[in-house]
Amino acid sequence: MSSLIVRGGRPLRGRIIPSANKNAVLPILCATLLTDEPVTLRGVPDITDVQQILGLFQALGSDVEWDKANNIVRLTHAPARASDGVALPEGMRSSIMLIPPLLARFGEARLEGEVKGCTLGAREIDPHIEVFQSFGVEVSERGDALVMSLGGGFRHTTHWLDYASVTTTENFVLCAVKARGQSQLTNAACEPHVQEFCAFLKLMGAHIEGVGASRLRVEGVERLSGADYTFAEDFHEIATFLALGAITGGEVAVRNANPEQFPLIDRAFSKFGVEIVHEDGWSFSRPDGPLRVRTPFTSYILPKIEAAPWPYLPVDLLPIFVALGACSEGQMLYWNKVYEGALGWTSELAKFGAHALQCDPHRVITFGGKHLAPATVESPYIIRVAIALFMVAASIEGQSTILNADPIRRAHPRFVENLVAIGADVEWA
Repeated sequence: MSSLIVRGGRPLRGRIIPSANKNAVLPILCATLLTDEPVTLRGVPDITDVQQILGLFQALGSDVEWDKANNIVRLTHAPARASDGVALPEGMRSSIMLIPPLLARFGEARLEGEVKGCTLGAREIDPHIEVFQSFGVEVSERGDALVMSLGGGFRHTTHWLDYASVTTTENFVLCAVKARGQSQLTNAACEPHVQEFCAFLKLMGAHIEGVGASRLRVEGVERLSGADYTFAEDFHEIATFLALGAITGGEVAVRNANPEQFPLIDRAFSKFGVEIVHEDGWSFSRPDGPLRVRTPFTSYILPKIEAAPWPYLPVDLLPIFVALGACSEGQMLYWNKVYEGALGWTSELAKFGAHALQCDPHRVITFGGKHLAPATVESPYIIRVAIALFMVAASIEGQSTILNADPIRRAHPRFVENLVAIGADVEWA
């Protein structure tokens, strides 16, 4: 595992071109298996999860061309052939979205071992299995593997999710676009990356209605075409670099073609006295003096940031606001309404001298204004927790170490290079 060595206390200033959102890139890569025609994807980040999926495509016999210098991937799956020796990539939650296209193409898919991503707590596969079964997929156990079989193609269905899961919604759509007739999903996830995923499928010829809402209607099609697609910028990365500018007392401008996605994110920043400005396709943070938690008008309750499925504040961004709270005057409550295992890392903040109290598996309070000092801390396997710990370290003069920072590579290509370009003193070790 790699560590980040950071010598903090330097205000970060400069411009950042953000990468594509891995949570859009990965399902779209899976969706390319639904066509035999050539697909060109532009803006593909060089991250570990992409490497694993492209490796699986090569193992299947697909034609894969990756121009890393220009972030372009060209795929043709016509030569792909089923192989008992091909296993789904492990260590990444998104590999479960390979199952529908593998079923559509080969009639069988196997789920072996454990499919997981970041260590965010229990992330069950039952909702996915229920979706597959509703489309007529037969599921059986063979040893340690779940074997899914499909004879005669997907049938149309109507389904209501227990909760608005992103990957389960995407798996439903992957099945529905190849099903016979119209399928409907209620309680669908509607995050920007889900919308981008549906936009790509529509470019391929899919018929999808209700994108961005909680009810999707999908009319299956006989065939999907190839496509030439350019990925949008990742709102997670945009918010992350805005937070880095704010926490170090600098000003970082980040290219942002979709500021309409940011009103609630902007409001979360404002609770720490940070104004986010969107101008001419760029966004930048403008702290109003030292970071300070704004006192709410309802003064007898703690100010809070609640994170839940979109259009709430995204739970993936909650750690960066916890980092801001640790470095701000005042108290702030954070409420993760999705994952029960995502806030245990806040105990690491104590090593910097920060005060954070975990109330229960879903809520944490930060008590800012404490003297902070450099430290060696250890990140769990959660992408933006590693970044949050780096943020705190970057705000403190002196050398700190973030152990087990590898998860950053799953989502942010050239993370260290971008940081150095805006004035950070940081390196991998």
